[in-house]
Amino acid sequence: MSRPRIVIVGAGFAGYRTAQTLSRTARGRAEIVLLNPTDYFLYLPLLPQVAAGVLEPRRVTVSLSGTLPHVRLVLGEAGRIDLDARQVHYTGPEGEGGTLSYDRLVLAAGSVNKLLPIPGVAEHAHGFRGLPEALYLRDHVTRQVELAAATDDPKRCSSRCTFVVVGAGYTGTEVAAHGQLFTDAQVAKQPLRTGMRPRWILLDIADRVLPELDERLSRTADTVLRERGVDVRMGTSVKEATPDGVLLTDGEFVETRTLVWCVGVRPDPLAESLGLPLERGRLLVDPHLQVPGRPEVFACGDAAAVPDLEKPGSYTPMTAQHAWRQGKVCAHNIAASFGDGERRAYRHKDLGFVVDLGGVKAAANPLGVNLSGVAAGAVTRGYHLAAMPGNRVRVAADWLLDAVLPRQAVQLGLVRSWSVPLDTASPEVARVPGRPEGEPAKTRPGGEPAKNQPGGEPAKNQPGGEPAKNQPTAGASDVAPPPDQPGPGPDVAPGPVRRTDRFTEGDA
Repeated sequence: MSRPRIVIVGAGFAGYRTAQTLSRTARGRAEIVLLNPTDYFLYLPLLPQVAAGVLEPRRVTVSLSGTLPHVRLVLGEAGRIDLDARQVHYTGPEGEGGTLSYDRLVLAAGSVNKLLPIPGVAEHAHGFRGLPEALYLRDHVTRQVELAAATDDPKRCSSRCTFVVVGAGYTGTEVAAHGQLFTDAQVAKQPLRTGMRPRWILLDIADRVLPELDERLSRTADTVLRERGVDVRMGTSVKEATPDGVLLTDGEFVETRTLVWCVGVRPDPLAESLGLPLERGRLLVDPHLQVPGRPEVFACGDAAAVPDLEKPGSYTPMTAQHAWRQGKVCAHNIAASFGDGERRAYRHKDLGFVVDLGGVKAAANPLGVNLSGVAAGAVTRGYHLAAMPGNRVRVAADWLLDAVLPRQAVQLGLVRSWSVPLDTASPEVARVPGRPEGEPAKTRPGGEPAKNQPGGEPAKNQPGGEPAKNQPTAGASDVAPPPDQPGPGPDVAPGPVRRTDRFTEGDA
């Protein structure tokens, strides 16, 4: 008798934990297949430290094949799911198509950058959901400070050293906090014009930083940010983004080359394509994480609307803590569906939250105990080391080196501006040169002109600069690509599929 096949779509917190738990409990009695665009699990909470040069990129990635025994990894992006035929159709990293049949399906596709109908944002902002975006931001910020230090024009110096972060939730707060430390350390060795220093602006329409957390944690984070020099502006957001800066909702125009979009996330568009009941883009499931009417389909993490049994009538929020726990429950319920054990309903109890503010500063409330300063910093880093499924020694070693050695402020130019657009269904994968026919120019890999980026990309001979003049544009397929880029062809991997979801009422 053949073994049943369990296909897991996505290797984020929910998908990874499901695969990890199943690999331990199935003990070879089922074939476990993990479909994911990358061969690693990304520990997202430490991504701001990658952008700030504290951690090397591989420190926050955990090998899937190396840590998930008895799980078959298939590299690819799920494109279409045929629920009646029980098949997942996917596209591999080199453009090849494939199909996976299943007996049980776990949808753990996660989330993508949340878009709002603000003119210019999709064209001029960059998100912060994947490793390519963090690497781009690290290079971009480094380059802006270096170019600012080299110019004699005070206006140009100011715009290059002004960094705007939209969204004062977990990610935006940590990006601004780490970013200010990073740029201050950089200008200490490469001073700007007299009286000038890097300026980070944190915006949010909420009335306080970290509005989803306890007010005491919010006050702690706000105090640290302001003492560090971050310009915190609550009740304010972006009205329009342009190549030269951003127009704020209060009427002020801020000249900047950097706009980091951290306003939140929305479920992966894959959930919408299934034609099943949704809750604000999330797939509705029962407390056992099964899709009603489809007992062979499970969903967990950001892509699933899981009833919150502690708060009847509501759903669990889209956080890594919930996704990680749901993955474990999902694995047990899949095993129960084959007669191994009893089903469990998903219940949770908050263990507290931690927000890393860089250096030795943090805001934390483990088990409801509010902490700040060095104590919070120690708890926060201890929590991350305990929560990571691998690389703990390497992460700790990088933290130790960062405490005693200066950071390496260099730009490698490995990730270009056009390869990490905000409007993408796959922020974890950088786009590559080559494009499908008929796709609008601004969404084509390599097709977005650098001169329109808020980062004000330097000329093509600058390190990390965009070859704007030679980028292919709509209707110009006969134009030769730049010398350092391969042209479209069968040997060039296609970029991720463009997002098809759009702003819906209530997102603002």
